[in-house]
Amino acid sequence: MKPRGFFLLLIGLLLIWLPGCSDAPTSAPPGKEKIAVVATIYPLYDFARQVGGDRVEVTRLLPAGAEPHTWEPTPRDMAALTRAKVFIYNGAGMEPWVQRQLGMLEEKGVKVVEASRGLDLITGSPEHRHERHEGEVDPHVWLDPVLAQEMVKNIRDAFMAVDPDHASYYKSRAEEYIAGLQDLDREYREAVQSFKRREIVTSHAAFGYLARRYGLRQVAVMGLSPESEPDPARMREIVAFCRKHNVKYIFFETLVSPKISQALAREVGAQTLVLNPMGNITPEEESRGENYLSIMRHNLVNLKIALGDKS
Repeated sequence: MKPRGFFLLLIGLLLIWLPGCSDAPTSAPPGKEKIAVVATIYPLYDFARQVGGDRVEVTRLLPAGAEPHTWEPTPRDMAALTRAKVFIYNGAGMEPWVQRQLGMLEEKGVKVVEASRGLDLITGSPEHRHERHEGEVDPHVWLDPVLAQEMVKNIRDAFMAVDPDHASYYKSRAEEYIAGLQDLDREYREAVQSFKRREIVTSHAAFGYLARRYGLRQVAVMGLSPESEPDPARMREIVAFCRKHNVKYIFFETLVSPKISQALAREVGAQTLVLNPMGNITPEEESRGENYLSIMRHNLVNLKIALGDKS
C-alpha cells in the first residue's frame, strides 16, 4: 500500500474509533462510588440523607402519599432491596413484612438497620388498652426528638461499618444533625412551659412518644393504626372528655381522611388542626422541600395554638 493510502486508512480508523471512546461510560474516581441505601418510611429516609450526605444514594420505599401502616412492598421494591448495601427500617411493628425478608437480605449481604433497636418503647396505647394485642408496641418513635437522635446514631454506625474509610465523614454529619435535633427538643421543652392545657385529642394514637417526652396527655379517637374504626362507646367517651376539658381543637392527619376528626369537632364545637405523624409525607410537602425538622416545627406551631400558649 502506498504511504498516502495507508495514511488515509489510519485517519478513517481513528474517526470510527474516537466517537466510540467518547461515549463510553467512565468509572467514578476512587472513593466516589455512592452507597445504595433503602429506607422504609420518611423519617428514616431523611435521617439517612442527613448522615450520609453525598456518600450515599438513598431510596425511600414508600411513595409520597402512601399510608405507612398498610403499605406492602411490590416485587420491584424487593428487587431494589436486594441491590442495596444498607437497608433501614423502623421496627417496633411498623413494617411487619420486614420480618419475612430478613433471612433473604442477610444472604444477599445487605446491612440491615433496625432504627428503633435499643430504645425505650411504649407498649400499646393507654387510651386503647382494650384494643391492642398482647405485646403490641407503639412504633412512632421518631416523633420524640430525643429518641430520634438515637435513631440517627444507629444509622451513623451502620454507614461507618460498611464504609469505614469515611467513618469520620459520617460521624461529623451525624453530630451536626443531632445538634439540630437538640435544638428542636429545646424548642419543644421551652414551648410546653407556656401551655395552658396539656391534653391533645388526635385522630389516632401516633403521639405517645411526643406526649411522654413533653408531659402531654394524648387522647386518641383510634388506636395505633389509623385504619381502625372507633366504636360508638369510644366516641361517646371522647365527646364527654372534650366537653369536660373544654377542648378547642381536634387534630387530624394529612394522609388519612379527616372526617372523624371533623365530625367530633362539630359535635363539641371545636376546630381542627393538623398534627403530622410523619410516617410519610404528601406530594405537596415533598414538592415544597419539607423535611423532618420543618414538619416537627409545624407541629409545634399547631400545638401552641391548640394548647393555648400563655404568651
